[in-house]
Amino acid sequence: MSQAPASGQELDPRRRKLVYRASHRGTKEMDLVLGGYVQKVIAELSEAELDELEAIIALPDPSLSSWLIGKEPVPPEFDTKLMASILSFSYIPADYS
Repeated sequence: MSQAPASGQELDPRRRKLVYRASHRGTKEMDLVLGGYVQKVIAELSEAELDELEAIIALPDPSLSSWLIGKEPVPPEFDTKLMASILSFSYIPADYS
């Protein structure tokens, strides 16, 4: 997976939909973290990783938040390389000083 940002116009419909869904979740925190991660890596994900990302995005925010902050362990079925990459992603806004 590359860390190059992707423009929405350059992405196929499936990838654009995943970027949108990751960035419009319901809680601002998850919009920023998951949306920021997906925007950064979406262009380089394989079809299998896209399948996995779709399953992750379908999960409720409270579960994902609990895993992100380490409150609960990630269940074995989601304890994958992609999830580890999401958990290690560090969202820092560009205008943060």
